[in-house]
Amino acid sequence: MSFLDLAQTRYATKRYNPAKPIPPGKIEELKQILRLAPSSINCQPWKFTFVQDPELKAKLAAVSMYNEHKIQDAPLLIVFQVVQDLEVFEDFARNEWEERMAEMFFQAREALSEAQIQGWFTLQVYIALGFCLAACASLELDATPMEGIEKEKYAELLGCTSHHPVLAVCVGYRADDDFNDPARQPKIRRALEVVVESR
Repeated sequence: MSFLDLAQTRYATKRYNPAKPIPPGKIEELKQILRLAPSSINCQPWKFTFVQDPELKAKLAAVSMYNEHKIQDAPLLIVFQVVQDLEVFEDFARNEWEERMAEMFFQAREALSEAQIQGWFTLQVYIALGFCLAACASLELDATPMEGIEKEKYAELLGCTSHHPVLAVCVGYRADDDFNDPARQPKIRRALEVVVESR
């Protein structure tokens, strides 16, 4: 299937089939794909927590606003986190990066405020999100990105220290009666000529 075909058929799944587990091999492949996600100057300011434990998933679902049933039914929840402790990140930059990359980061660090650095890092997490959604489609998995989570409570439940939750993604297989399935309700997108400009 071409990437265009995948883009036409993937969608934000609203109802999952709780009786259909994800093969372990696909979960491991998704972990490797996220590890390879692109980021500005290869900064990788993230952590991805794969949650399959039913008890923990239920606790996270309870602090996920209107997303509770999705999390309960989907076999996998991935929590996307951004580094919040800049000292931890600076140690990573000094000790693990090539010298040239570290220099680029520390130049940016001098020029930007902590809030600007944090904003830049958070945007990188959204690049990884797009990579994840495309990867799920290529693995024939359904996915739902969710910002509707109580981040502080997620952090507490996951025992976060240097990183902090930004968003979460349910992964699994759509239920047969999912009303949002494009087979039932065609995708609605603005016209190509409105959103794409050629010069």
